Amino acid sequence: MRTQEQPEGTRSGAARVGVEQAEAALVEHYPRLVRLAYITLPPSLGRHRRVLTAHAAVQRALPAAGRGDGPAEPRVPVQRGARESPGYVLVRRRVLETVLAYGRRPGWWPRRLPAPRALRPVLPAVFGLRVFPRSGGADGLALEQALSGTTAAARAALVLHRIEGLGEGATRTLLTEAGVTDAGSALRTALRLARTPGETGADALLCSDEFDPCLVHTRPTDLIRRRQRIRFARWVGVVVTVLAVTLVVVDRAAPPAPSAATGPLDTAVGARAVDPALLLRAPAQEWADSSRVDFTVWPARGARKDDKALLGRALKVWASPARRVRIAATHGTATVPPAQPPRLLYAGDVDGAAVVLLADGDRVVRYAESTEGKGAPALDFARTDDADITTGAAVVISRTDGNARFLLAPWVAESTTRDLLAPDTAARPLDVGKDGVTSPVAGPAVPPGGAGCGSWPALQLRSSSKVAEKHAFLLTDLGDLTPVHLTYTPPPAAGVPARQPREATGGQALVSWAHTACSLAGIRSSGVRSVNNWEYARQQLPENGGRASWVCTRADTWQGSGRVSVQLQLPAGPASRPGAVVAQQKNTALCSRFGQNVLAGAKWRSRSGKWYLLAAGSREVRAIRAAGGVRATADGTTMAVRAGRSDRAVMTGRLADGDTLKALG
Repeated sequence: MRTQEQPEGTRSGAARVGVEQAEAALVEHYPRLVRLAYITLPPSLGRHRRVLTAHAAVQRALPAAGRGDGPAEPRVPVQRGARESPGYVLVRRRVLETVLAYGRRPGWWPRRLPAPRALRPVLPAVFGLRVFPRSGGADGLALEQALSGTTAAARAALVLHRIEGLGEGATRTLLTEAGVTDAGSALRTALRLARTPGETGADALLCSDEFDPCLVHTRPTDLIRRRQRIRFARWVGVVVTVLAVTLVVVDRAAPPAPSAATGPLDTAVGARAVDPALLLRAPAQEWADSSRVDFTVWPARGARKDDKALLGRALKVWASPARRVRIAATHGTATVPPAQPPRLLYAGDVDGAAVVLLADGDRVVRYAESTEGKGAPALDFARTDDADITTGAAVVISRTDGNARFLLAPWVAESTTRDLLAPDTAARPLDVGKDGVTSPVAGPAVPPGGAGCGSWPALQLRSSSKVAEKHAFLLTDLGDLTPVHLTYTPPPAAGVPARQPREATGGQALVSWAHTACSLAGIRSSGVRSVNNWEYARQQLPENGGRASWVCTRADTWQGSGRVSVQLQLPAGPASRPGAVVAQQKNTALCSRFGQNVLAGAKWRSRSGKWYLLAAGSREVRAIRAAGGVRATADGTTMAVRAGRSDRAVMTGRLADGDTLKALG
């Protein structure tokens, strides 16, 4: 990363720039400018709209022909050795002003109404396709979530300082000129994001293809809905034509309406994509010799993998489902037909149903029909982009009577089940057929009211030594097509760097999950990819009450968004006693690589009947302060003070860098 503190091309100190010079700079540095716009724009736009808006903002940055931008004579001469030309400085500033003002209402616009679309960029436009950069891994998803929780000014500051290489002073100056009222706060937020530790730093992630809107993937839009709109437009055209003919009293036959009985493959999908003979099939042992360990190396399995009639029905129903077909999809998963032949993973009879499992890029699709011809077929969709050795290790192949069967990945060498509420009980072997389908696994024993649970089964799988040495991991069924990967992060230790999530198969991890498992009922069927239990602090309770654990449980979805809950796990009681949930938050980067500072508090009653206010923060917390109904201050990461049962307190923490951290919840 380069750093420069020389004055930028500000309004008061820039040389006069002609449109030709600005155009040359825009063309030369187009990818840099578009990346700046893309990262600064609000992630809530979605990747498709954000890509197009970023390109539009850059293309609109060119000044009007015949005009310069700046005074006739520069008030401050351009510094010798400046790395950017005046043309680039001008265009970058105009791009920054555009994206920071995106969606901002004019002063005369009513506050209750959204910003007028006429004030937003409309070109370039793409019809019939969705465009988006390459999907990122876990680090990229965490950074995207962290960026979504900050302001546009902070996102811009991160790019300007870390990617563009501007010094802190130059970054504040440029942000201020672009209309940011508190550039210092935006820069401090950007510096905290940039300091995030991990295998892949924020700088490298921001420079990767995941945040490059010039290198995009494409997918079709909702083809079935588009076909319906085209049909509707045709009928509207016919009706308008008939009315026009009637009004002018032309004695001619009305033009025939175009046929609405379009063939099932018309515009929805090409014939190649629904030809069972063209389905992709991986060789049986490709997984052992591939650098990728995901669904692309699953071989085709099942007794009916060569049944072209069954495969053809599955593909045709997917391409053009009838109204009676039951369709289910995890949140954020497209149900559009395949644009190219998908990959066959399984075809066979399971629990009275003929099941076909297909993989299409970043999703897995399950087709099921009754072997007795009863009932309607069913289609289930799930996202699987960037699946790996754990998140791509199993798929629910059948679900009947509260039990689930799984199709295991070919690299799974050993399969067992265990009850998460019984951490001291050994895992039990799970039978697996030659086709990779397991015996039925019971679902969680959750009462109708949802309070607690009697058991919570999980799969404990071990990978083949051909892909990973001594690698065991936990998966649990939360109602979606793909089970959820469970991990654990140990508590901080003195002199030890911040720890990363690890597999939840050790004794300490299993005890932590025994207190947490029942809370998973609240996130069932929500597209969760993985859940991590981070034991971020331990606290000695007053009156010799034992040692309590503060645990932040983070659930990450396949879309990248995450939700957290903080539990206070008390030492008394059985291992399966649920922890007390004291705080929750949705759509946050907290308790991830890009949100490692957390603080929470709770009321606790001792054996003597006295009430205490407890609080605990993560390793960077240096002091905790309570205000309101309880006033107290404590140095370190924990606090315990006497309080009334109904007293309310507002807690804040002071971090090592001097910043203030608000308590969650």
